[in-house]
Amino acid sequence: MKAPSSYARIYATVRRIPKGRVASYGQVAALAGLPQQARQVGYALAALRRADRGVPWQRVVNARGEISARGEPGAEDLQRLLLEREGVRFDAAGCIDLARHGWRAPERQGRAAPDRHQRGQVRGVARTRSSKGKLSK
Repeated sequence: MKAPSSYARIYATVRRIPKGRVASYGQVAALAGLPQQARQVGYALAALRRADRGVPWQRVVNARGEISARGEPGAEDLQRLLLEREGVRFDAAGCIDLARHGWRAPERQGRAAPDRHQRGQVRGVARTRSSKGKLSK
């Protein structure tokens, strides 16, 4: 039996994101078994055809909760419109509150690697846990 391609795993993961929720490129990569390959998620979503409506590509945003720029004119506006129709709200700066709208994937057989927000590395500040479970910079 042939293993699914990385794009197929990415698409399967994106299909799991519920309506009204978003996930980061890094989170999708980790859940698809492709840790540290957020850019690969972007390539996979860019390769989708308009006719492929089974993959809710609009639910994937960057780690800051922003819509990433695309090469296709108007794509960012379309993504925002689709997300707003699903109930996702944007602040005045165009950011999504990931605490409110971020998807927390249920654990499956194995535990996927968390994205950088979940492990405490936000805006360039890396944090690690000591052997006693305390966070440190």
